[in-house]
Amino acid sequence: MPSITVESCTFALFGALGDLALRKLFPALYQLDRAGLLHADTRIFALARDNGEAQQHLACIAEHLLRYVPANEVDKAVLQRFQARLSYLTMDFLQADGYDALAEQVGTGERVIAYFATPASVYGGICANLARVGLAERARVVLEKPIGHDLLSSRAVNDAVAEYFPETRIYRIDHYLGKETVQNLIALRFANSLFESQWNQNHISHVEITVAEKVGIEGRWGYFDQAGQLRDMIQNHLLQLLCLIAMDPPSELSADSIRDEKVKVLKALEPITAAQLSRQVVRGQYVAGSSDGKAVPGYLQEENSNTQSDTETFVAIRADIRNWRWAGVPFYLRTGKRMAEKMSQIVIHFKETPHYIFAPEQRQLIGNKLIIRLQPDEGIALQVMTKDQGLDKGMQLRSHALQLNFSDTYRSARIPDAYERLLLEVMRGNQNLFVRKDEIECAWLWCDQLIAGWKQLGDAPKPYAAGTWGPMGSIALITRDGRSWYGDL
Repeated sequence: MPSITVESCTFALFGALGDLALRKLFPALYQLDRAGLLHADTRIFALARDNGEAQQHLACIAEHLLRYVPANEVDKAVLQRFQARLSYLTMDFLQADGYDALAEQVGTGERVIAYFATPASVYGGICANLARVGLAERARVVLEKPIGHDLLSSRAVNDAVAEYFPETRIYRIDHYLGKETVQNLIALRFANSLFESQWNQNHISHVEITVAEKVGIEGRWGYFDQAGQLRDMIQNHLLQLLCLIAMDPPSELSADSIRDEKVKVLKALEPITAAQLSRQVVRGQYVAGSSDGKAVPGYLQEENSNTQSDTETFVAIRADIRNWRWAGVPFYLRTGKRMAEKMSQIVIHFKETPHYIFAPEQRQLIGNKLIIRLQPDEGIALQVMTKDQGLDKGMQLRSHALQLNFSDTYRSARIPDAYERLLLEVMRGNQNLFVRKDEIECAWLWCDQLIAGWKQLGDAPKPYAAGTWGPMGSIALITRDGRSWYGDL
């Protein structure tokens, strides 16, 4: 078992009976315990509003652990040890009562990790109550997205938290930043001169970032219809990926050095005016179709739906960055629900060689691509051109992939879930993988202008059949530049 790398702490999970906590957070904490990365004295408090016997709620948590932790990773001894760490407290997060009971059970001087798996509207109230019982000065707070629904509401939430916590103890989660492949973007770019020397407008023609989901709303209608795909995915996940691809080298691997470079990218994003929306942005909404051979309803036919909703479930954007490194290089962003595949990938398209000497009919094959797969199969592939084998082939070209598949390469090592890495880094006090306030604000500023443009134009989302790659307009978005989405069938 590895040596302990984190201090003892009290982990207070607000919203402990919600879907995120049961499906992701408790399993991640269990895996950290299984890996020997939780201090022996670390305790976990499950905090929720539900009354009833504490043992019933703890049994519910244990049941979900067995559901979401793979059977071959369930160790009875670890499970028993992990359950011994757990306590349940009933608490109305905006009322002072329950916080006294929490404070009484936290050891003197003990580090507190307060994870807010709750709506952002109660973040300020939780912080105020933590401060009232004397826990704020030794706590780090973890904030789940979305933080607000626009720039102004985001500032209000962040200001409410900042009243009690300095920026150095605020950890804003974007779980994509905890993925193994996303972390490898830093190493891939800045530890390999092969790539970094080519990472600019002289050598790259365009970049694609796709985050596609096969699922629909999954019972989240109330939240999603207020948010939409732009707020839910573009404002955080896709813009964070764009920043890691586009940023300049940080001066060092410190949290602020990395985040400073990301903010520069966000500030350099070209605004998209209402007049440019029709050419640079496509929004869609899925209608009835099929997924995995089964008929599925359209967005407006989902349970508890508002049949008049014009909320988008798909967005495609051509984004441009105004700086020396990326002038003239478009970034095509695409994300949607009920699409043909579950897939998250980044494709870097390198420019052709300046002088072409091979058969004219093969010219469309030319062009190296770096494909970075975030899910479902994490890995990196570099598409290169080689001569086809055989005496009768002449100088026939073929495209081959130099593959790095993480699950194949590291057979003995389990690839940790993003939340495991993020929770561990909070306990270590490392903010590298978390989002700073000014990043949030710059991202909202850019997205707010798109939302304002849609409202100004009365732009309704275009329909697309469930199980496809989105509206036809998303194909036109990239083909009018003489390109196509990589891998679409």
